[in-house]
Amino acid sequence: MASFDIVSKVDLQTLDNAVNVVKKEITNRFDFKGSHVVIDLNKKDFKLNLEADSEMKLQQITDVLISRSMKQGLAAEIYDLSKEPFQSGKVVKQEVPVRNGIKQEDAKKIVKLIKDSGLKVQASIMDDIVRVTGKKIDDLQEVIQASKNWNLGIALQYINMKS
Repeated sequence: MASFDIVSKVDLQTLDNAVNVVKKEITNRFDFKGSHVVIDLNKKDFKLNLEADSEMKLQQITDVLISRSMKQGLAAEIYDLSKEPFQSGKVVKQEVPVRNGIKQEDAKKIVKLIKDSGLKVQASIMDDIVRVTGKKIDDLQEVIQASKNWNLGIALQYINMKS
């Protein structure tokens, strides 16, 4: 039986590099000279803490963060930007969780989409991994191609392809 795993993992070192590139770029930008800017990555909790003088500057930091992360090979979907920025004194703060791993409800959606595809494969949930098995590697490759059109809002990677 051939199999592969669907995961949503973020490489911590690549993420750290992307955050450092953003810090360097923001400190060198003319429109941020003399401004209060904090970009802090909590590696243990996979969270980014952003602070700026205004919401507009916070939005610019977020835009730079996404573009630099994509240049580092990270998908834009890893950042959960659903939390609104909030005012704290004279600064605007935003906590941005980094999605690492597939949540249970997302895993169930993936399994349902695989079953609805009609391909002769089985999908099973193992913690934050979805394992797909089938008799033919071609069926597994069709699952990978189909999954690229699912728009789940999470970055998926395909690992451990075994025949």
